[in-house]
Amino acid sequence: MGLVNINIPDSIQYQVNDIVQQDGISIDQFIVSAIAEKIYAIKTVGYLHEKAKQSSQYDFEKVLLKIPDVEPEEYDRL
Repeated sequence: MGLVNINIPDSIQYQVNDIVQQDGISIDQFIVSAIAEKIYAIKTVGYLHEKAKQSSQYDFEKVLLKIPDVEPEEYDRL
């Protein structure tokens, strides 16, 4: 496992301290989790871009035609 030294602004460190105390985890666990979330978010965007390149407007519209033309349930209206 690698060791990384970082400087964190006091305002962020105070917030991190509050969160880790509430959750009962270490700062290391919190930071590793935050880094992992960022990595997966970036990879997800890349994955979606690749999938979008493989799609077509025609296929999209073909799928949309399968959606029934009905009013939404009352609880699902804006």
